[in-house]
Amino acid sequence: MAGAAGVAGCSGLGGPDIDTLRVAHMPIYPDIQSHIMLEEGYFDEIPIEVETEIFSDGPSIVQASATGDFDVMMFGIIPAMIIVDRGIPAKITNANVVDPMLIMGTNEFAAQYESAGADAFAAYERETGERFEFGTYPPGSVPDITLRYWLIEELGLEPGSDVTVTSLGGAGPVRQALLSGQIDGTSMIEPVPTIAKRRNAGYTDLDWSGNFFPGGQPGAVALMHERVYDGAPDVAEAFVEQHRRATEFVRNDPDGAARATSNVIGTESLPVEDARAALDSRASNFVSNPHEIEDGTPIFAEWANMLGRTDDTLTNDRLFEFSHWDNTA
Repeated sequence: MAGAAGVAGCSGLGGPDIDTLRVAHMPIYPDIQSHIMLEEGYFDEIPIEVETEIFSDGPSIVQASATGDFDVMMFGIIPAMIIVDRGIPAKITNANVVDPMLIMGTNEFAAQYESAGADAFAAYERETGERFEFGTYPPGSVPDITLRYWLIEELGLEPGSDVTVTSLGGAGPVRQALLSGQIDGTSMIEPVPTIAKRRNAGYTDLDWSGNFFPGGQPGAVALMHERVYDGAPDVAEAFVEQHRRATEFVRNDPDGAARATSNVIGTESLPVEDARAALDSRASNFVSNPHEIEDGTPIFAEWANMLGRTDDTLTNDRLFEFSHWDNTA
């Protein structure tokens, strides 16, 4: 799917090297700012033409970025790290969300976990003869890293020996596995947890990344190419301002935000009612300020490198461009 937002203002403001801002984003809930910017016409407020393209997943955007096709990419922080690690001159100018992960288990196990804590996993294996199975995104993804961090650092458990962590692909397969009761638990972003609860699938929260992840757990971000953040600073700051405007829209008009993200994701995949209910979740912490994930990002950089997603352990200096946010704050 591709669409072009209208032209607002004078296209010459972007400088000689950029006359169109090309934006890649995804039909996922953590990209809600891009959905609002598209549906509410906020891209029209950027002083050059904006072209948007929706990709099904982060790896597809990473592949497209290899040829330098996009000026702004809105997706998970791990794909953003992969792009930077490959030497493409791009940096994070906005966070989309902070602390977006919920760790879930069946209602029966959640009651056991509440009383026994980490020991509940061993008790589950003794009682059933099988390890507790978490189903989530592939290894090295945001949900996977958050889950592994929680298991290892918080509970002292080892994935693969104390619990099973199964890669199910994207949100759709995880959602189906929850609704059909095929897994014991998951590490997942909204709106899937809310949908599972609204469908009475039999799962509840075991923990939330806001309780255990230090410094603000990063999720989705806006990654901007150097030709914009350095070569066309007026365009960069206009994007940052409209991103902030979209975040404020979520807070001020949650009904409108739910309609916007439902329209972009698809009303069959995400009915407006589910989109609106998910906004009330503690995991729906939509932000624009990149400083809100500044302290938590180095942990993700270490784990991304440890799990083989990046060749280097990326520093915040390589990952962030704070100046445009700071100039417009």
